[in-house]
Amino acid sequence: MEEQSVIHSTFVIERSYPATPERVFAAFADPVRKRRWFVEGEGHEVEHYEMDFRVGGKERARFRFKDGTPLKGVACINDTSYQDIVPNRRVVFASTMSLGEKRISASLATVEFLPAKTGTDLIFTHQGAFFEGADGPEMREEGWRKLFEQLTKEFPC
Repeated sequence: MEEQSVIHSTFVIERSYPATPERVFAAFADPVRKRRWFVEGEGHEVEHYEMDFRVGGKERARFRFKDGTPLKGVACINDTSYQDIVPNRRVVFASTMSLGEKRISASLATVEFLPAKTGTDLIFTHQGAFFEGADGPEMREEGWRKLFEQLTKEFPC
């Protein structure tokens, strides 16, 4: 049997942060803060980052994997389009990811910011189409979990 050309997947990640919904939302809305937790990392070098946080606005991140990583030297491009923004409550975005010249996925994601006694409960719902078996749903979910762990650094106690 031939490998499936598209794998569809949905996953939900729930996290709590010790900050108000306004502060957590701001970590998604402010380009400097978003770049810090979303784009920068030890395993790759950021080549380009731009963000226009508004409905219809775009976000583009391009980075290259460093030595010692399985994808050494390969460029990764993440293109995002904001579909819906309700300040301090919700962000919905569509995105594609490419490795080099090869598109590996297309996604729709919703981030909800819910007030909680201890700060904010974040609910992230990701719906994705992964092409030709690229990266796969498990790796994408693991990647988002790591990003949300990075986000915790934006709210020092």
